[in-house]
Amino acid sequence: MTLMPDPKRDLLRHTLATVAYRCAKALRDAPAGFAEFRLGEGTRTPGEILAHMGDLFDWAWHLAQGRHVWHDQPPREWSAEIARFFDAVARFDALLASGAPLECDPERLFQGPIADALVHCGQIAMLRRRAGGPVRGENYFKAEITAGRTGGEQSPPRAEFD
Repeated sequence: MTLMPDPKRDLLRHTLATVAYRCAKALRDAPAGFAEFRLGEGTRTPGEILAHMGDLFDWAWHLAQGRHVWHDQPPREWSAEIARFFDAVARFDALLASGAPLECDPERLFQGPIADALVHCGQIAMLRRRAGGPVRGENYFKAEITAGRTGGEQSPPRAEFD
């Protein structure tokens, strides 16, 4: 069965691949102890932010099926949390790719969990710099980002800079 093109789903899937690409870069080779790094009292650690991002994509998966289900998961060990995050993004992407009916507007999926995750990815990158392990800048317009590539293994950067 051939699925009809759906520009909104296609854009959501490309956005998920973008989140995966940018987050993989921010998470790769993080300094020792980074998961627990805290800027100050009352701020989230990278581990807490990443756990929240996994929660966001679990929520998006449920929303797309017409269910408002939120689970606030405590952070796991760093590598397990990274795996959980990429698994949640991939599961949501697989649902979008399946052609199953979306039980909520694609725009709401974008404005809620997906846009929130993009912000948090930027927070993790900023925290890397503050923790002494900065992520190199990149011209993301030139990056090889492909819908469906939602895991931690991503294409190498094409145009990084300091």
